[in-house]
Amino acid sequence: MASNLRETVSFLDQLGVYDVILPMLLVFTLVFGILEKTLVLGYEEVGGKKYSRKNLNSMVAFVTSLLVVGSAKLVAMINETVSNSVLLLVMSVLFLILVGSFQKQTSEGVFLEGGWKNLFMVIMFVGIVLIFLNAFKLSNGQSVLSLIFTSIANSIVGSSGVNQNVVGTIVLLGLMVGAIAFVTSGGKKEKEG
Repeated sequence: MASNLRETVSFLDQLGVYDVILPMLLVFTLVFGILEKTLVLGYEEVGGKKYSRKNLNSMVAFVTSLLVVGSAKLVAMINETVSNSVLLLVMSVLFLILVGSFQKQTSEGVFLEGGWKNLFMVIMFVGIVLIFLNAFKLSNGQSVLSLIFTSIANSIVGSSGVNQNVVGTIVLLGLMVGAIAFVTSGGKKEKEG
């Protein structure tokens, strides 16, 4: 049974579903949705109501999606970015499951609030940026993320060992950020009056 499903997935791959159809549908949907929401191409007024120009929006979205699919490099970036983003999403859901196991049961469910919510939004944003940088390949096949990490590692640890100037700068910047955070985060003051 499992081998039949694998053969089906392989057949769909040979048909180009993963390299042509799905990326095209994804790009078409995103571009069409943005054009519909922003009304960039204008609107028609019928009976006092504003309607988006669906014919223009769909044509622009269709042409854009065909142009994207025409570039194998863009399709590879889209496939890698989307699959890794889904992995990031699964990791966040698993984290919420763990958080929920330590909270009491409420009718609203488990939600991150305040600083925790903002922290995880920043973490997710950084994760998406890192995923994109890893998906963007240079002409030699190396990802931009790999190039950045290699450059940073080579500047910190050169051929003669650890670069003391770089380490000192990092420590100094860390102390400065810590001091600024400590000074500006003074406790909440109660209102007088």
